Amino acid sequence: MAEDMLTQALQQLKDHKIRVTPQRQIILTYLVTHHNHPSVETIYQALDTQLPNLSLATVYNTLKLFVDLGIVIELQNGDAGTHYDFFGRPHYHVVCENCGKITDVFEPDLSGVETKAAALSGYLVTGHNMEVYGLCPDCQKLLQVTKTADLKRLNLTHSES
Repeated sequence: MAEDMLTQALQQLKDHKIRVTPQRQIILTYLVTHHNHPSVETIYQALDTQLPNLSLATVYNTLKLFVDLGIVIELQNGDAGTHYDFFGRPHYHVVCENCGKITDVFEPDLSGVETKAAALSGYLVTGHNMEVYGLCPDCQKLLQVTKTADLKRLNLTHSES
């Protein structure tokens, strides 16, 4: 499956008359095969040994290109940094409000959100980006949170609704 998604993404570059350089291919491969929502620095450090001449600027520029083409999306997780996610298969994100961890959730009926938004707004909907906020299992355990009411005690209710 990852191989198919990589092939499709590389074809998208070619369709836009963009050269598939070794740097672009290795960065794209990393994003397709890792679901860690990396920052630019994480990608750079992970690929430094595979491609020693890779610069931080190349990673930034390549990610900007991928975002502009819609191959990759940018995510903010509250740590003041930008993280990136290959969006080859529709999914949404659950973001931990305590540690910033981002988890992919693959839901087969996400197209229903777009259909409903179009019907309610009159827009011609071209896509969506959904994030859900809460506490990851590790932070629930760490903070001894067992129910939603505990979130108010910790002042961890997300303000964007």
